[in-house]
Amino acid sequence: MRPTLPTPCLCLVTDRSLCDGTTFLERISAAVAGGVDLVQLREKDLPGGKLLNLANRIREIIGGSALLVINERVDVAVAVGADAVQLGEDGLPTTAARRMLGEDVLIGRSVHSLAGAAQASAAGADFLLVGTMFASRSHPVDEPAGPGLVRGIASQSQLQLIGIGGIDATNADEVIKAGAQGVAVIRSILASDDPKRAAQQIKQAMLASAAAARATCQPG
Repeated sequence: MRPTLPTPCLCLVTDRSLCDGTTFLERISAAVAGGVDLVQLREKDLPGGKLLNLANRIREIIGGSALLVINERVDVAVAVGADAVQLGEDGLPTTAARRMLGEDVLIGRSVHSLAGAAQASAAGADFLLVGTMFASRSHPVDEPAGPGLVRGIASQSQLQLIGIGGIDATNADEVIKAGAQGVAVIRSILASDDPKRAAQQIKQAMLASAAAARATCQPG
């Protein structure tokens, strides 16, 4: 059965360059304990074999407490039994990925425009990773689209949206208010002195924003 994304959903995107090898897996474990729902393995410099080994180790660490998402590498996703794969806007076509993955794996698509979101939705993506929300060190030359992009996509798509780019506990609520069901973060958790606490703070901000939105929609 194809898994479902929790709402609100906190996604941790990995970048082991932010921490030394002895703490990378520990930080992921702490982040999941703090409320991370998805761990997206995105280590583009690793060859397939090493990426698979790392994916297996992360799978063991997170157990059933979070979903495992593999960035781009559909072959690794199949080999590790991942819950989802995240494809770039210009990556493998969704239909081709679905043939390899079967029906029980979620397919996410990165989008940066209304047109890109419409195309990804029509092609059969299960959820969209929308960026860039705010200025970030990982994409310093990109002009942030801001939460307005989420708002625009939410008005034309029923897919779950996860905002990414420069998000932390101080601005996660803006992304949720704009219509996203989740946020994805890298540095604000992995580079934190306390990854568990950092995850908790972001999750709490998301939950508060979602609760406020529900209260606004209540009749009377």
